[in-house]
Amino acid sequence: MDSFFFNITDTSYKTSKLFKNNNEHITRVDISNGIVFFDIFLNSYASKEFHIKNLDRMLVIPVTKKGSFTIKDNIANDSFDVVDNSINIFTSSKQDLSLYINTKEQTEIFVLFIADFILKRYLSTNPNEVINFLYNNLQGEVSCKLIDTNAIDALSIYIIDKIINTKKDDIMNSIKCEHNILEFMIHRFNLLDMLDDKLNDDELCISKSSKDILLRSFTSPPSIEVLAHLCATNETKLKTVFKKAYQTTIYGYIQRLRLEKANLLLKDKCLNIGEISKEVGYKHQGHFSKLFFEHYGIYPKDLLKK
Repeated sequence: MDSFFFNITDTSYKTSKLFKNNNEHITRVDISNGIVFFDIFLNSYASKEFHIKNLDRMLVIPVTKKGSFTIKDNIANDSFDVVDNSINIFTSSKQDLSLYINTKEQTEIFVLFIADFILKRYLSTNPNEVINFLYNNLQGEVSCKLIDTNAIDALSIYIIDKIINTKKDDIMNSIKCEHNILEFMIHRFNLLDMLDDKLNDDELCISKSSKDILLRSFTSPPSIEVLAHLCATNETKLKTVFKKAYQTTIYGYIQRLRLEKANLLLKDKCLNIGEISKEVGYKHQGHFSKLFFEHYGIYPKDLLKK
């Protein structure tokens, strides 16, 4: 069985055309030994299939801007449909996978492959961090497992465009591209909620109930007093348990949900900054833009330009 990674010998940035027909293409880019991405653009009525039989444990992060495809797990005889407008995270500790694209419409897909030894560089002493969770998941014997799925947001598209459009002949292009990939990983992993594994049953119930309520009402959330009542607890316990479960305050979580929603709205480019600000619960556009920059490192107006 071959290694999917370690495809680079005398260069640190290698581009391989797997398919090319006029403006259609399927391009594999090896950034370094351990980080690979596929850039796929198809608009004809044709089927494409790629087989990955690999020795290495890895994350697979497909982003479907347009169209859809299927990941076939030939070991477990299972399949996963990756739908339009989604970002997914799969873990796989042994691969016999097929990526099957049946193009009935324009298809635009980005698939990032990250070896577990890349994740190992960034392991934390905190076992509840996302990196640790994903790395430990890869150490088990799983042929293909869906970990998480989200809708595409404006910042993800912005970073992916930077990754794809790294110029082959740029000075230090491998470092630049890997920097952008790390930026994408940080953003995507931050969307995963990691619950403290030391929570007891009562704390789990409170944390999950409060989160579910906030997910439904973050643009106009209940007060802490009302939220505690809805979760059948008191304010002090609610705040303590929530902070323990999600490593943030209730207000911090509401702010995160609002900014994530704004990030999704920015992708559609149907509303201006002021309208988006009001839509997610902020009365003042300037305050919203400041918070967005503090959270994502870019102003919302710059994402609307893309």
